[in-house]
Amino acid sequence: MNLLSKSLSLFAAALLLAACATKPTDPYLWLEEVEGEKSLAWVEKENARSQAELEAVPEFPAMLQEARDILNSSERIPLVTIHGNHVYNHWQDPGHVRGLWRRATLASFGTGQPEWEVLLDVDALAASEGENWIFSGAYPCLPPEYDRCMIGLSRGGKDATVYREFSIPEKSFVTEGFTLPEAKSRLEWEDENTLLVATDWGPGSLTESGYPRIIKRWIRGDKLEHASEVFANQPSDALPARVRVMRDGDERYTPITRARTFFESEYFLLEEQGLRQVPLPLHALVAGMLQGQIVVRVDEDWQHDGRFYPQGSVVALRPADFSAELVYQPASGEAVSEVLLSDRMIHLQVLDNVIGRARQLEKKDGAWVARTLDLPDNGVVNLVSASSEDDSLLVSFESLTVPDTLYLAGADGALKRAFALPAFYDATDVEVSQRFAVSKDGTRVPYFLMGRKDVLARGNAPTIQYGYGGFLIPILPEYYDENARPQHGALAGRLWVARGGVLVLSNIRGGGEYGPAWHQAALKENRHLAFEDFFAIGEDLVATGVTTPEKLGAIGRSNGGLLMGAVLTQRPDLYAAIDCGVPLLDMLRYHLLLAGASWMGEYGNPDLPEERAFLEAYSPYQALKPGVKYPEVLFYTSTKDDRVHPGHARKMAARMREMGSSFLLYENTEGGHGGAANQDQLAYRAALEYAYFDMKLMN
Repeated sequence: MNLLSKSLSLFAAALLLAACATKPTDPYLWLEEVEGEKSLAWVEKENARSQAELEAVPEFPAMLQEARDILNSSERIPLVTIHGNHVYNHWQDPGHVRGLWRRATLASFGTGQPEWEVLLDVDALAASEGENWIFSGAYPCLPPEYDRCMIGLSRGGKDATVYREFSIPEKSFVTEGFTLPEAKSRLEWEDENTLLVATDWGPGSLTESGYPRIIKRWIRGDKLEHASEVFANQPSDALPARVRVMRDGDERYTPITRARTFFESEYFLLEEQGLRQVPLPLHALVAGMLQGQIVVRVDEDWQHDGRFYPQGSVVALRPADFSAELVYQPASGEAVSEVLLSDRMIHLQVLDNVIGRARQLEKKDGAWVARTLDLPDNGVVNLVSASSEDDSLLVSFESLTVPDTLYLAGADGALKRAFALPAFYDATDVEVSQRFAVSKDGTRVPYFLMGRKDVLARGNAPTIQYGYGGFLIPILPEYYDENARPQHGALAGRLWVARGGVLVLSNIRGGGEYGPAWHQAALKENRHLAFEDFFAIGEDLVATGVTTPEKLGAIGRSNGGLLMGAVLTQRPDLYAAIDCGVPLLDMLRYHLLLAGASWMGEYGNPDLPEERAFLEAYSPYQALKPGVKYPEVLFYTSTKDDRVHPGHARKMAARMREMGSSFLLYENTEGGHGGAANQDQLAYRAALEYAYFDMKLMN
């Protein structure tokens, strides 16, 4: 063999070795082809098999009707946003499946008998345009008159949205008005003829997770491609570049956010002379402007101008020199979960050992004075919306057994009841208690327990344990939720507790129940602490006689779906049924799928060896093992979910079958990350979930 031939042979061998080294070892990558013919055929077959089995559960028809009655009730409280002296609401019912966008005066809404003015019929729009439009919001609207809004319309419920300018007085889209093509856009009005827009501007304009990273100024009459750039973040940044216009009297401030990770951001003020960075810590949340100050919640300890501001505090900064003052410091066991601003007041939604409080802060004689609103105790308080015209605040109270009541609070803190949700189930004999389990490392972890008194007294009850544990999101004992989360009181009470089941809400680390520190305790290499907290609660339920492993089920969605993957692969001995919704499961590829790269601040980067190691240690997809007796898990996802890839659930199910384990799978063909596009789809999915638990645990 001559030298040339030998070199060519060696080169060919090297190519072969390289090809073998990079050849995918995952035999189910084809299931990541969301709309692929082969993958959709697989989904259709699994849907048919699973739906037939679950619909055959004797209780399913009754559960479906009960869920429909709750979710389509005309007595639901309209969820509203205050703009000026009006409230705006998107309403869905059996006659308006896609919904009506409507408004009423704040005064009439406060009486509980609003006089609704329909602005847009989304069903009629979809029919006239031949599009599968799902209403995704009317934001932003242009203050102070709020006579123009950018309407978001999504095809099938995806995060990617089309925006079109809408005239409120004319109740129609503006002819030749601003229109943005489908993308995961962010936008804001600078003035009536100018938008600040972050969208898909073409190659190189998106982050690695698929979000827009360039903000441009778009002037009415100009083509979109002629908009001028005002800011660009880095391709590696987790989230889109974001812009707001904060108005404070005649003054206007334009903060721009660069999200380096999901929770670490840099803030800049866009001014005539350019950008000026706001000297905030990376973990901070800007709430808005009030009386010439920027109101911020700082989510890490912050040393600024010689003063110390503890993690979780609310602080006010003056834009001129960024001098700061403390507005509110949470007490031990407290967490500020929401900050809303009105004309003169700061409104806080506070968790006090996971129990809700609402506080109003007003500056008097140079000092911030706090007042706690006189709401019921031992439940959930939600700040719904605040008026920038005056100090009106819409605030609600609920618990697992007490239906939502919506109040209108005035500047004096006096509460006027506007709406009350009817009872969707008989809670007369239902008991709710807060308990604590001790995790593996000694941490006390709270949880809520809900069941009929006779069921709890008897013990060994069919029990569903819900968990999430991520992204600073607290899990609260709520009565009702428009998204039909089956762990909430109304659905759980009617479909599960009334039938002799027990519901458990797990306040594990990773969530926001005790503020930023509770969340940050379970980031990246410490994710296992969230899992251990969940298992500790499950073990406590068994140890205290509430249930047994044969009657204990687990439920979670999204990040909670990842938790369910850990439940399945790490503790199949403790749980007999697992409901795993829109989950992340392949943690070695999650960053390559849809918006996955944006969550590396939460989970870690699989491309870095030191971080891949701790991801690989628990990644559910890789943790499945042949010969292990796993519970028959229920997966659900959505073909139109463009946030968490449906391939996670599909591949996990396929690998379970390969290993001889059974599963059930329901993939809705629309609905986005919510998993459903309308109330009937939500009711159907909820009925499937509870029928599954009935089949597995009620024996």
